[in-house]
Amino acid sequence: MLSMQRSNVSGPAVLGPLSNHSQGGAVMAAVARRDNLTMGKSVAAAGSPMAAGLSMTLGVLSNIVALIILAKAYAQLRRRSKATFLLFASSLVVTDFAGHIIPGALVMHLYLSGGVSLPRDSDDALCQFLGGSMVFFGLCPLFLGCAMAAERCLGVTQPLLHASLVTKARTKLCLCVIWLAALCVALLPTFQLGAYTYQYPGTWCFIKVLENTRGSDVAFVLLFSGLGLTSLAVALVCNTISGLTLVLARLRKKLCNRRSAKSHDIEMVVQLVGIMVTSCICWSPLLIFGLMSVTHSYNSSLGQDVDIYKTLMVMGVRLASWNQILDPWVYILLRRAVLRKIYFITKQRADLKGSTFRRWEISSFQSSEKNAVNRI
Repeated sequence: MLSMQRSNVSGPAVLGPLSNHSQGGAVMAAVARRDNLTMGKSVAAAGSPMAAGLSMTLGVLSNIVALIILAKAYAQLRRRSKATFLLFASSLVVTDFAGHIIPGALVMHLYLSGGVSLPRDSDDALCQFLGGSMVFFGLCPLFLGCAMAAERCLGVTQPLLHASLVTKARTKLCLCVIWLAALCVALLPTFQLGAYTYQYPGTWCFIKVLENTRGSDVAFVLLFSGLGLTSLAVALVCNTISGLTLVLARLRKKLCNRRSAKSHDIEMVVQLVGIMVTSCICWSPLLIFGLMSVTHSYNSSLGQDVDIYKTLMVMGVRLASWNQILDPWVYILLRRAVLRKIYFITKQRADLKGSTFRRWEISSFQSSEKNAVNRI
């Protein structure tokens, strides 16, 4: 395509002599058309505004439904451990909701305006705010998932210590610390540690990981990805310990009067495992691709693979955006009421198939007896 456009640019010189001024104008017009065409194709390759709008609408509706369910559950709760979990879960859903609306609206604005031509000076306020929002709303769910897993691990393994340490006031303080820590990381580029820049195809901003990276950019990506991956690892360890503890308690059948409490604990741990799996699937690619890209860019070893890394970053951010859509559905679908209904429906179908199979066996046995008597 570029060679075709270059031949079109040089075509007028063959047709007839032109002045230097007219030749320069023709070249500039052709280059402008080429850049606009390239940018348009890049935006089209990244996805249509219709698809982005549908995913944004789905995320908003999912978070609203989850908030309504959490509000009803909080109003009907009777256990303090459940209240702490619901407070964390509500904060996670609210954070996902805000993280879906704020960056999503800015990305939609860039989509509808056709994106920006790259490379582009990223010192404008829009890019800085969008990049900071993506870092802030990216770290918050990971931190919250880690805190929820640690809280449940303490509640399952050390219930007495949990009852004495975990209170509503301390839970709210923990939430404030999490949001403040994520905000401090997002504001680091204002102190010249790292930078936000427009990313391919010019419709979103994120940490600079490609082209002209400096040591501060590498440090910023290492901090962001390191905190995210560490949160996922801690959540994995805590949920594994909680799950094993509950399984062992069920197998030993200790204290029959604590079965209802254990059912609550199992429900919360199952939901945490779902949140952790969703976060790992959605966020790990972006965290890992960011580390790979900035490392190769800093070492000047990208070469011809720069387009591949650009595509990987776009794939990573698309997966990460789905985390805010799927998180609410993890809580909506992995509730005891829903799981109980699924269990009963599955059991009824299994019983129906079993009864049909038994009736078929009896009828076939009776018919075989009749055939044997007739033969005799």
